[in-house]
Amino acid sequence: MNRLIESYDFAVHVDGVRVDNASQGIVLDRTEERNVAADKKHRIAKYLYEPTSLVIESHLVCYTDTTLVERWVIIRNVGETSVTIGRVDSFSLQLPQTEWKLMHYTSDWGAEFEPVVEQLAGESIVLETRSGRSSKGKHPWMSLLGAGGEVLTVSPMWSGNWQLRCEYDGGYDGQGRYQVSGGLSDWEFFKTLEQGESMESVHVAIAAGSGGDLNSTSIAFARVGRRYWYPHNEFSRSMPMEWNHWWSYEDKGINEDVFRANAAEAAKLGIDICTLDAGWFGPSEEASEWFELRGDWSMVNEKRFPSGIRAVSDDVHGHGMKFGLWCEIEAVGKSAALAEKHPSYVARREGESLGYLCFGNPEVRQWAFDTLDRLITGYVSQWIKLDFNLDPQAGCNCTDHGHGAGDGLFEHYNGYYSVLRDIRAKHPEVILENCSSGGLRIDLGIMQQTHTTFLSDPDYPEHSLQVFWGATTMLAPDVCLHWSYSEFRWKNDFQLFNPHDSSLKPYQFDYYTRIAMLRGFGISQKLPEMPEWMKARLAHHIDVYKSEVKPFVLEADLYRLTGQPGRGGKGERWSAFQYSMPSGDEQLLFVFRLPGGEASRAIQLKELEADAAYELTWLSGEESKVVQIAGSSLLKDGILFDRLEEEESALIRLKKL
Repeated sequence: MNRLIESYDFAVHVDGVRVDNASQGIVLDRTEERNVAADKKHRIAKYLYEPTSLVIESHLVCYTDTTLVERWVIIRNVGETSVTIGRVDSFSLQLPQTEWKLMHYTSDWGAEFEPVVEQLAGESIVLETRSGRSSKGKHPWMSLLGAGGEVLTVSPMWSGNWQLRCEYDGGYDGQGRYQVSGGLSDWEFFKTLEQGESMESVHVAIAAGSGGDLNSTSIAFARVGRRYWYPHNEFSRSMPMEWNHWWSYEDKGINEDVFRANAAEAAKLGIDICTLDAGWFGPSEEASEWFELRGDWSMVNEKRFPSGIRAVSDDVHGHGMKFGLWCEIEAVGKSAALAEKHPSYVARREGESLGYLCFGNPEVRQWAFDTLDRLITGYVSQWIKLDFNLDPQAGCNCTDHGHGAGDGLFEHYNGYYSVLRDIRAKHPEVILENCSSGGLRIDLGIMQQTHTTFLSDPDYPEHSLQVFWGATTMLAPDVCLHWSYSEFRWKNDFQLFNPHDSSLKPYQFDYYTRIAMLRGFGISQKLPEMPEWMKARLAHHIDVYKSEVKPFVLEADLYRLTGQPGRGGKGERWSAFQYSMPSGDEQLLFVFRLPGGEASRAIQLKELEADAAYELTWLSGEESKVVQIAGSSLLKDGILFDRLEEEESALIRLKKL
């Protein structure tokens, strides 16, 4: 890290003036270092900015077993007059003079993790989102790739608007350099601190790597995430296999009988939890629209669920499974009675409703906690899927909600995080799933409050591989959730799975299912209508996932052995992922041949001992095939795959002898 970064500090804009640790009028008061753990050091530098009597604490956490650091600042007003905070850069560093490329991802519904690579060529570049959701527009992640193989990966740990800047300075000698900074977006943001008040900036995670290989930083992100960031409990660590009703039934096709019938089949297949998605609440009408009624969570559609939700939950538990429930706790629909009963709960900008509840308001936080507590306790829910299907943009500017006119969105997310912390404290055994129109709010801030995140609404194979490849540049695989190839209720040009297609080959179904086994494993299918041969294959894959795959997803380092596949036939047309246990003695290899992939491909493995021998067991056939291969051969020549059809896959376990 020190070789790559030549200067490393922060910047805070106070009453329109930029202040950093070299500004005139700033004085270093003291520094301290805390040994939080054997592999975690926390360094604090405390400054006083004398012109406005502002204390600025610069925080740096080093995860010493990796190259990853975490940066943020705390700003406290110790003066007698108020100050206004504008832009806050949680970090600021200067790149060495060399050629650099910038890689980042654009994002939209069904188009998450679309890669962009551009040369830094003497112009400033700003990456940001202004939608109010962290990964709507762009994902909160970038990597800078140096000509000498340097890698610098940066990720704001925040669910709202953020910015990352690569600002070019031509320099007095004509030898321009880039200053890299970022954190909270300053678009439409300002926060007034009265005497004694303080704010904590957005945290930013930064990791250095080498060899031009994103694996060199993504592994650091995953290791630190697993040990320090992600919440977990016994249930989440069991990596439960989930069935969710949504795509096959949506709201119009789901009812009590349908859900019960699917639960009965799910139990036979070895599924661990059945989740009731949107469609369970609202007026008692079969045609009830869920979207306009969000917020009225006390209403149950008794036309669809005449026995009530608790009876359905009890039925699922009676089959030996857990019960999950969908809820969009932040949102308020146009027709929701909640907005009429509690108009002060609604986030507004210039008096107009923004379609969500302002969690900067302590009354909203209490209401949300009580509501989630009731849904968990009353329905014995062990999994809550938390969705968010709107763009808050700059957020609420009501000044009677407990925040100021310029920090409504900032305080909304701080409030939302606090509610999730309180729910986890009250219900430590429950899994909280993060979802936002699929994958439009994926970030390391929300992943410190929830146990898993949904990657995207569509799940057709090449899309699913693309988003998994991208998501694991910042997340560990065990906190990623995506379903296998679903049969959508609404017709479109990409989600074409048909379980009753007579031309569908078993190896294709295996390919679709193994893609979902790369991470948290879920499925959304009409289980009672699934052909018997397909049920048998699905039960087999669930068994293999539990007995062979799950330990690797939970603990192993993930290496991408091929480039990122792309939607629409773009990108790599072979996709291979290697899981390597920390001991290095065991590996698991997934290989997929996409449509358009060449007839043969040699897949070279990583992180093996060249002078060791490895036993390879093929888990993807009807019968396991076992061979022995030298580590040097696996590293140099790889494994040649020349018998896989398009949409066929291989699953191989490796063990050092």
